[in-house]
Amino acid sequence: MTAPKLILDYVYDHEATIPQHKYLIQPLGGGQTREYTWAQVMNEARRVAAHLRSLGLQPGDRVGMLTKNCAHFFIAELAIWIGGFTTVAIFPTEGEATIRFVMEHSEAKVLLVGKLDSWAAQQKGVPDGVKLISMPMGPKGVGESWDDIVAKTPPLEGRVARAPTDLAMIIYTSGSTGQPKGVMHSFERITRAAEGMRDRIEFRSGDRALSYLPLAHVFERAYIECVSMLVGGGQIFFAESLDTFLADLKRAHPTLFISVPRLWLKFQQGVFSKMPPARLEFLLKIPILGKRVGKKVLTGLGLDAVRLAGSGSAPIPGELISWYRRLGLRLLEGYAMTEDFAFSHLSSDEANEPGYVGVPYKGVDVKLSEEGEILIKSPGCMIGYYKRPDLDAESFTEDGFFRTGDKGERKPNGLLRITGRVKELFKTAKGKYVSPAPIENKLNEHPLIELSCVSGVGQPAAYALVILAENIRKEMNDAAVKTRVEKELGDWLVEVNRGLSGYEQLQTFVIVKEPWTIENGLLTPTMKLKRTKIEASVADKLDAWYAEKKPVQWA
Repeated sequence: MTAPKLILDYVYDHEATIPQHKYLIQPLGGGQTREYTWAQVMNEARRVAAHLRSLGLQPGDRVGMLTKNCAHFFIAELAIWIGGFTTVAIFPTEGEATIRFVMEHSEAKVLLVGKLDSWAAQQKGVPDGVKLISMPMGPKGVGESWDDIVAKTPPLEGRVARAPTDLAMIIYTSGSTGQPKGVMHSFERITRAAEGMRDRIEFRSGDRALSYLPLAHVFERAYIECVSMLVGGGQIFFAESLDTFLADLKRAHPTLFISVPRLWLKFQQGVFSKMPPARLEFLLKIPILGKRVGKKVLTGLGLDAVRLAGSGSAPIPGELISWYRRLGLRLLEGYAMTEDFAFSHLSSDEANEPGYVGVPYKGVDVKLSEEGEILIKSPGCMIGYYKRPDLDAESFTEDGFFRTGDKGERKPNGLLRITGRVKELFKTAKGKYVSPAPIENKLNEHPLIELSCVSGVGQPAAYALVILAENIRKEMNDAAVKTRVEKELGDWLVEVNRGLSGYEQLQTFVIVKEPWTIENGLLTPTMKLKRTKIEASVADKLDAWYAEKKPVQWA
């Protein structure tokens, strides 16, 4: 009986059968791009794999990679795998301390350094003795040059096999709380998960996708990199920068597109900055004209060719999903995590409902604990946490289900709704637990709000910190606009509280002027809230806000 294929088997097949297919399209600036065929991808990967072997690395040794999304992330990952090693990708926005922790904890012997914004500060985190290789588009004069290695090193020949149980990668979680954890994934499990994703989303030859979410995170790594490696005949485009994102998106003209809730919200707010929401809603309701208007809006966003769009990584407001569907975008929400290689739940055309994250993938078992915690057994389940057997023991039930840390509810048809995080629950002085995530999800439906964070540990009532939409932030020096914002958000506070139990109701909205960002340490690299840091940043102001008792206040 033939053993099931692994991801490298698919890649070797593409190299042999479609060597001239243009697989990766990298922007170079000024509207110029470079295309990499499968033959070119594998030629470079094989040469760098041979070089890594020449450095004296042992099978399974970890090789670090620090780079923004680019074609050479894919090529470098293949080089690491073909060489017989394990990838440790670090988020390109991480600072010195985290880089040092990940490199030392993983015992990585080599670091591939690519396209970055802050290498001058980050390089201080590289431990002594680590060999550096500068990738194309990376900082100059750093260690050995990738291009020089490719030019002088003969390629590693043949279909170098990896065992199903070999570690393909260690993914360090983005650390919304505490120190990042190293999640170990084997070749067998990432392949089975990627196959299931490919079949469910029907990723096929001819599809196009834009890679811009961090490839160091499981969402982009699984759905874009690994699935495309299985399919072979698709094309992956890359974003050059934030400033060129819309042009990059229009160049890719994707047929498949994934994003995170904050970006879906920013896209919507960009539309609203050009057309008032009420007028757009009126036009969308007009027969025939509504479809044309929706198509025009999607064309302006570069999403008019998308046949399937997905949202993941964090909860997305149900009304936001409904809005995109009214435009004509087939937007489905999913739910998964690093520990199951993003292979857990996805909505379908038959089973979807705003506020629900979908139904289990084929082969995924789900149940709820007595406390309502979501427990999952997935073909993509991790091998364990690197060097943390204590966490492994805590993370699984006796019958092998992973404890997600999320609380949820399920419908008879399998649709799952996330109701909060087990560890994010907090008590106000009223003595009952409040789950912040569902309340934040509701708050974020308002077009004036970009992000919110609900808290209130030990306080008389909960409160919400609010970041205004970018287009509104720019107008805050206008007294009339400021007054309108206070009035609309005051009304929104009343409406939101009507739908909450008494102990959950918010006393006040506090408008925070400085946005939470990855750079200031208040968002993770995947744009999740770092609650502890956000709460700490305003701790000295809480008493004054509660004493004011105003429905809307300014930080």
